[in-house]
Amino acid sequence: MKQIIESDCRLKGIIRDISEVAGILWERGWAERNAGNISVNISEYLSDSNIRPDNYPYRDLQDNYISLGEQWFLITITGGRMRDLARRPEENILIIKVEDSGRGYFVISEANNKKTIMPTSELPTHLKIHKMIKERGSNQKVVVHTHASELIALTQVREYCSENKLNNILWGMHPETIVFVPKGIGFVNFKTPGTGSIAEATLIALADHDIAIWEKHGVFSIGTDIIETFDAIDILAKSARIFFMCKNAGLEPEGLSDSQLEELRKIDF
Repeated sequence: MKQIIESDCRLKGIIRDISEVAGILWERGWAERNAGNISVNISEYLSDSNIRPDNYPYRDLQDNYISLGEQWFLITITGGRMRDLARRPEENILIIKVEDSGRGYFVISEANNKKTIMPTSELPTHLKIHKMIKERGSNQKVVVHTHASELIALTQVREYCSENKLNNILWGMHPETIVFVPKGIGFVNFKTPGTGSIAEATLIALADHDIAIWEKHGVFSIGTDIIETFDAIDILAKSARIFFMCKNAGLEPEGLSDSQLEELRKIDF
């Protein structure tokens, strides 16, 4: 795998960006222990002429992902830590190829003590999101999951646990939020991580949004590249920090008015 990445400057660039973002997630405290995961569709860069997938371990999938047949993905490993991904990206990320029927995938990774390294336990959610992206013809390729503390904190308050309430708070705290995250966020009520139910709920939340907040857990963000995808989370987290700064000072944040938000929506960056 390392030789394939090293031979393509575009893949090297993606790995470099993943490493940079992983380091930021760790420094922010958004990636405790092995929290968080990242995947990128790299099908435009790879084919069977680069890698013979049938030389690698094969794993079945519980669901059918036929629209992802023959697609290639970079994805973080199960149990991996973002701080390690930042320092040693090739050892903490692998390539998978979904076989043509969409019922399984090949695990293309370096051997670790003769044990096959596996993709993140959130693989079902990542694949379902990539399937949705593929089927709607979007140019988005990246999925990032992280535990953005400021956004999780908002969902610890029952009053704020609704899509409308969260968006009103986040848009209202800073002009750039409405400009760069105009679709706002989708909200997912608490469900057990790594399950089919949370994956399905996330798809619903992402149908009209590029970011979904999991109640009391974290955030899923989709984008065209890793930097853009991180930036959206970063902007939302800043709005949440401003909100809590006002609250901590004993003040009720006023927020931007509806007319101010409408004016900001007209800005084209």
